[in-house]
Amino acid sequence: MRRHVVCLATLLAVCTTGWANTRPEVVIDPGGVPPAALSAINGAVEAITRLAEDQDGGEVERLRRRAHDATVSALETQGYFTPVVTLEVGQDYAGETWDIIIEPGPRSRVRDVDLGFKGQVAQPEFEDRVAQARDSWPLETGEIFINDEWSGAKTALLDQINTRDFYFARVTHSQATVHADESQVDLAVEVDSGPRVRMGPLTVIGLRRVPVSLIERYVRYAEGDPYDQTLLDDWQQALQSTRFFRGAFVTLDAEGSGRKDLPNGEVELPLRVQVSEAPARRFTSSLGVDSDHGVGAEALFQQNIVAGLPVAIETGLGVNRHRQRAFFDVHLPPTFRGYQDSFGVLYDHSDIEGVDNQRYGLGWKRRQERKGAGDSRVEYETQWALMAAHDRTKIDGDEDFEVPTLVGTWQWLRRDVDSKYDPREGHLIDFGVGAGVTLDRGEPFYRASLRGQHWWTLGRRDVLTVRGQVGKVWAQTDRLPQDFGYRIGGSRSVRGYKYDSIGIRRGDATYGAPAMAVASIEYTHYFTEQLGVSAFFDAGDATESFGDMDLHLGYGVGAAFVTPAGPFFVDLAWGQKDRRLRLHFSLGIAF
Repeated sequence: MRRHVVCLATLLAVCTTGWANTRPEVVIDPGGVPPAALSAINGAVEAITRLAEDQDGGEVERLRRRAHDATVSALETQGYFTPVVTLEVGQDYAGETWDIIIEPGPRSRVRDVDLGFKGQVAQPEFEDRVAQARDSWPLETGEIFINDEWSGAKTALLDQINTRDFYFARVTHSQATVHADESQVDLAVEVDSGPRVRMGPLTVIGLRRVPVSLIERYVRYAEGDPYDQTLLDDWQQALQSTRFFRGAFVTLDAEGSGRKDLPNGEVELPLRVQVSEAPARRFTSSLGVDSDHGVGAEALFQQNIVAGLPVAIETGLGVNRHRQRAFFDVHLPPTFRGYQDSFGVLYDHSDIEGVDNQRYGLGWKRRQERKGAGDSRVEYETQWALMAAHDRTKIDGDEDFEVPTLVGTWQWLRRDVDSKYDPREGHLIDFGVGAGVTLDRGEPFYRASLRGQHWWTLGRRDVLTVRGQVGKVWAQTDRLPQDFGYRIGGSRSVRGYKYDSIGIRRGDATYGAPAMAVASIEYTHYFTEQLGVSAFFDAGDATESFGDMDLHLGYGVGAAFVTPAGPFFVDLAWGQKDRRLRLHFSLGIAF
């Protein structure tokens, strides 16, 4: 029984019949070929049918032949070398139709693989290297011959040789001999490694303010070391990760005059580092408004290279209804392993839900960002921090207090999403711990928190989001720093309630609680890539213990606007305990 699969879009005729200004309707009987082969056929035939528009009748026969030949060629790329393809022409009310009937025949398999190696890699000292390249050849005897896999196998074989020691390695011969009547293919590839290459003197191009010592901090080798592309890639990534360069390229200079032929037949090539420096100074500012903090403004000044040293300074201030802060930080260049150290001073004042707090602090922070292995989209962020601070806390209806503290924290985040700033598929996990002590009385306190969020793409334009967060504090003091206890509520936690209005009562104020839990589920439908609507349900509480929790529920609807700066959300939420309807939003402009 014939199975018909309609593929490609059908362009209906507009009040005409015949060929002119229309595409033929194409129906393919695949004859049992697998989906990958059918996809290749679809792509090949579609390229021909696109040419059908605006053609006169004299081109009809030529395009039919091309469609037939394209189908045969697509089958050959999938290992079908003896197919029978019939193209039947018909007519319907919309115009011409093509019925492409495929009898694919047997699929060819690899019968023999002949891998040859020339150049210095063929010497006895590289015997293990050649054996490894042979063992890792992916297209083995007995496997189906597919053209893309054949091309990929040759690329992988060359990578085994030319990414280390043999910079000039090339494929000098490759041949796939098809025995169509036997449904078999013999493969032959020869790689000429050329001479072994060693790294010569370092040449740096593009430095103006940045000292060359910063380059040498990352590009560490001894002249005469064997070439290794992995090292070059690591050095380039390390340079690009600093704030001192907009771009960096690390390569061997094979075209310049610095090439040196060594007595043993090897070659030494200079190492070339070309950089583009980032601006020496940068000033940015922003103005924004949101439902949690009202109108706010921020200003930031950055300077790279201070007194000729490879360090950067960053100073800024921010002001809104609830918080005013100023800071001065010094950033050291990242280490070779990607650790970014900074230290600085801070003044921070906040007045939220009856708790007025002033902080003076001196701290150190180490941060590391790294990618997952290979082409993985997974990203990791790890942060260590140590801060000595003095807090002055005023609580409405309760005693004021002052407390000097020393606090250490560690935070680990794993992100696996399709977009960092507008995720619609994937997940993230964020885990943090902290420990501190009051410096005047020696009272210890500890904290742990876990946050997770997952996005599912449903259909083309629907996204389901689930998030949750839990946190716990253990303390032998009631004089905790204000960022150690938990208060929730607002646009980023439980919507329908005021910002940080959920916590324990202390006097007439809402104070940070020892236990916190938040959960949320949200469904968003996007009408376009930029505009969507959502429905959500939030629940959470912050109190003395998990057993004492009486969940605050919030639910409502919202709108999402995707902008070049990221998504902008407007939510209208009903807080069940407060029995109030609240609008949550944020809007900012950078200058």
